Amino acid sequence: MDYLLNDEQKMIRDLAHKIAEEKVRPVAAKYDQTEEFPWDVMKVLGESDLFGLFIPEEYGGLGTSVLSLCLVTEELSRACGGIAVCYAASALGTFPIILYGNDAQKKKYLPDLAKGSKVAAFGLTEPEAGSDASAIKTTAKKTGDHYVLNGTKHFITNGGEAQVYTVVAMTDKNKGARGASAFIVEKGTPGFTFGKKEEKLGIRASVTQELVFNDCKIPAANLLSKEGMGFIVTMKTFDVSRPGVAAQALGIAQGALELATKYAKERHQFGRSISSFQGIQWMLADMATEIEAARALVYSVARMVDSGIKDVGKESAMAKLFASDVAMKVTTDALQIFGGYGYMKDYPIEKYMRDAKITQIYEGTNQIQRNIIALQLIKEMAK
Repeated sequence: MDYLLNDEQKMIRDLAHKIAEEKVRPVAAKYDQTEEFPWDVMKVLGESDLFGLFIPEEYGGLGTSVLSLCLVTEELSRACGGIAVCYAASALGTFPIILYGNDAQKKKYLPDLAKGSKVAAFGLTEPEAGSDASAIKTTAKKTGDHYVLNGTKHFITNGGEAQVYTVVAMTDKNKGARGASAFIVEKGTPGFTFGKKEEKLGIRASVTQELVFNDCKIPAANLLSKEGMGFIVTMKTFDVSRPGVAAQALGIAQGALELATKYAKERHQFGRSISSFQGIQWMLADMATEIEAARALVYSVARMVDSGIKDVGKESAMAKLFASDVAMKVTTDALQIFGGYGYMKDYPIEKYMRDAKITQIYEGTNQIQRNIIALQLIKEMAK
């Protein structure tokens, strides 16, 4: 379908597609096996100015849009969902600074992030604080002109590799969610180390590692917004970032459909191509239709964010929910079309299925997304 992209957006999409085909696809299997962070690909993306797409011009970015971020993430994910999320997760770690950083913080951190010479990560999840983000136990105690952080974050995408981290910690445990605050923490700060590196089912090119804070002393100037704003910073960040997760899911699904269609044309049974069988045709038709519906929703929500509409939580949750469910269904059906070969690592389709699953889980499980959507609907009906 024609989504009426302007010339700049088409150029960005085409550039991302070229990088995905020439630089990402050839190394996707290697990084899936080694679980190394793909710094060589990140360097290419940085040199192509793609890290600057979501950063304002006055801080070294291109000042374009979340839609452009989605276009790049989708194209990269068609080739490898794991490598794509290394890029998208840097956006997740950067958005709190864009949304809530003061001018000095933006001038200090955003130019390097825009160039891709540094990448970012977002530290929220803890062993006992997953879907219940208000249950975090990491603390930040004000001591003079510094804060001292103690605690552990886990399941952190880009953990250990990123140089800039936005971290949520409790400054007042007695206030519950209203006692959380957000901070910028730099890699190399004394007391900030890294713990367990996770071995994952999918997106294995992406490094997921614990952040450990042991009397980590950071300047008070690294506080984002003001004390007690951490939960709001988190929720507003997710409103902006969830279309990116949806775009990752969308790209994974599109890549799986392309592989399945090609295989169906090449595979012969009963003396003819399996693509000639109605059962296979109907599967492909459903997959293509569901992907196009997801794309329409994701692009629409990204455009809502870019328009400046403040309350997009419901729509952002819808995009993430729908696109990730589509990705899981499409990749499962694509593997089914491959039959027994699809279950073997000799063929790339099993990786798409493994990569798709996480999109239903991170940045809020799809059950949480349904809660967000329903509660907002109820709230709107009460007006």
